[in-house]
Amino acid sequence: MYAGSRIGVVVPAWNESRLIASTLSTMPDFVDRIVVVDDASTDDTAERARAVGDPRVTVITHEVNGGVGSAILTGHSILFAEGCDVSVVMAGDAQMDPAYLSTLLDPIVNDGIGFAKANRFFNASSYAGMSRTRIFGNVVLSFLTKASSGYWHLFDPQNGYTALSASAWRLLDVASIARGYEFENSVLINLNIANVRARDVPIPAIYGDEVSGIRLPRIVPRLLRTLWRGFWFRIVRKYVVPSFSPVALLLFTGLALAGFGFVIGVFALAYSIGPREASTGTWLLSVAPGLTGVFMLIQALVLDIEESPR
Repeated sequence: MYAGSRIGVVVPAWNESRLIASTLSTMPDFVDRIVVVDDASTDDTAERARAVGDPRVTVITHEVNGGVGSAILTGHSILFAEGCDVSVVMAGDAQMDPAYLSTLLDPIVNDGIGFAKANRFFNASSYAGMSRTRIFGNVVLSFLTKASSGYWHLFDPQNGYTALSASAWRLLDVASIARGYEFENSVLINLNIANVRARDVPIPAIYGDEVSGIRLPRIVPRLLRTLWRGFWFRIVRKYVVPSFSPVALLLFTGLALAGFGFVIGVFALAYSIGPREASTGTWLLSVAPGLTGVFMLIQALVLDIEESPR
């Protein structure tokens, strides 16, 4: 136990036979339960996990590969059903330093936070193991996830080193959470809908010689689709269905006015090509609604930031 709380760890693993034993053997003593979810590996990941001989470890094997999100949700459901107060995700590739596990747990067990996640970008030294392309991609993805999830104070969304409280788990609509690489982004969207307080914790990553199995041409479109759909899903579930809040009113009205102004502006510009010229009234009919719409969208953004559960 840690600070009076029963701690469980989910270890999602797919073809991690080389590193799974290292991941499990370095698990802190205060961890009560460890569930390794072998997501239909084609190597001996499950056998090597059992061979560690830790009585805290239970190995679950998926017959069909369901994605990292599916493995994590399986582990969470088992640990919370067994009475764990907090469930932590530590991947089977030994990139998540167990020395920082207590740092990740403190916001939950001491401050009542529902969800805590590692952030590799608090310290400049964390950039040392990343390529410039990966850093740029993380920055862009972080901004898009902020807008989609509504957690404007969080960064590094693809960092899977996370801790979730049992109370937050009970509030989640698990059926609507994505199962693939976009799992972390989908979880944040659903946590915000449930008004779960979340916090970033500065934790560096460990980079070894493991080879990433991520196929960007396939993953990026799915990720962007999840963020786009997730944004509207969150807006409807959080700001429309319960009460049609000012955020929804400003957002939809602002989009309508900005869109109207844009269409009129395009028409006026096209009309003015050649000897003809659009009238001042036509341009005013474009600019006035357009600027008003942009102002309302900015106000909706400000209110959304203020509504972010901290």
